[in-house]
Amino acid sequence: MAAPNPRPALSRRGFLGFAGAAGIATAGVLTGCNRAASTGGSSGGEKPLKFWNMPWGNTQFTTLDKKITTSYKPASGLNPASYQTIQWANFTQTFASAVASNTGPAVSSGGGTQAFQFEAQGKIAYADDLLNSWKSNGLYDDFLPGLIDTMKVDKGYAAIPYNLDMRVLWYNTKLLDQAGVEPPKTWDDFDKVCAALKQKGIYGYGTMAGAGAYTGSHTLVSWMINNGGGLFNAGHEPEMVTDVNIEAINFVLDCVKKGYVDPHSVSYTSDNAQSQWKAHKFGMGFDTAGLANNIGGTVGPELTIGSPLTSPSGKKGALYFPNNIMMYTNTPNQKSSEAFLTYYYKNMAPLWTSNTGIGLPPLKSITEKTGFRKDKNAVKAIEEWQPISKTWAAPGSNSLFLGVTTVDGTPAMDTFTQSILGGKVTAKQALSTLQDTVAKAIKAQG
Repeated sequence: MAAPNPRPALSRRGFLGFAGAAGIATAGVLTGCNRAASTGGSSGGEKPLKFWNMPWGNTQFTTLDKKITTSYKPASGLNPASYQTIQWANFTQTFASAVASNTGPAVSSGGGTQAFQFEAQGKIAYADDLLNSWKSNGLYDDFLPGLIDTMKVDKGYAAIPYNLDMRVLWYNTKLLDQAGVEPPKTWDDFDKVCAALKQKGIYGYGTMAGAGAYTGSHTLVSWMINNGGGLFNAGHEPEMVTDVNIEAINFVLDCVKKGYVDPHSVSYTSDNAQSQWKAHKFGMGFDTAGLANNIGGTVGPELTIGSPLTSPSGKKGALYFPNNIMMYTNTPNQKSSEAFLTYYYKNMAPLWTSNTGIGLPPLKSITEKTGFRKDKNAVKAIEEWQPISKTWAAPGSNSLFLGVTTVDGTPAMDTFTQSILGGKVTAKQALSTLQDTVAKAIKAQG
């Protein structure tokens, strides 16, 4: 698998949440816009349907992705496709203004919770017909376990899983060997490995919580999910003050108090954290499945993805983000949107097998290709972590919904994470504050 470029500071999953007050303004724009939009007639034409994609990998990704798109030859009567890269900087405003004015794409990727925001505004074309058509050509059954269900909302499927982003446990094999310990399998093991690394002047719980460094909050939610908890109940209501969540956050607070966490982590950016990995100051930590490739140099090859930990409750689990591709009601022709995506999904495998730096694929057939399996860490992430990972909606469900935008890269989650890594609150206090804040934000969504 390719060596991906370091990820930008902003969340690739969060849509409105990432921008804070600007996100609220964006929501207002969407709410106030005219919901009437073209759903396409029964016939196509020469007008290209717009496909907007994000730069998910390195320069080669965009070049290859554009080639795949522009090589599409539609059947008679269907529209061809045009390609445009949308940069991560200000992408929320780019999409919001374009969709509000009906000048946006017919098909796009974007922030991982973006589809659910636009679905609530009546701007998404549901993917039910497309997914049903894929049951006859093998594509439907090619998706990894549980992925398609993460896109299900009350009225249908809001999007199609595309580029997976997981939070997995990494460790430095060289540093663990020097400390004389084996990779952890349980929370107790994790504590013991951290203690051994501390004796060597190494932080066993590498993390971050500075501006734009959302991995720190993702890790906290992963501990909760690992213990059978999470943020939302089956009614999509925030329910965070639970025994299993308190136990998970207390475990993290103990790690902080024992000195396993770098005290500067509360302000570390992604670049700061990577510098600590490179300097052999971090021995373990949760990060994306591309961490080793991002670190590179002599340290990258020392990093290995461990197996999922077993919690005190006997469960395994972690947080992951099924980034997706969505269709919009504003399209030259809905059948053309669906035909293009059928072509795209059948031909997109090279994005994961040709050193383009994209994340993890949604299709089993891609994970079986030689080009992908060259990266043993990526293979382990798919084989061991994807089956046990859950979305923001856990533990109530695995299907995403509008309310998750209140926790994805939001100030509420930043404050929660910084308070825990600062070690000056109780688990119950921090979880109660988070629950109250999120409940108010969801109420404000209407």
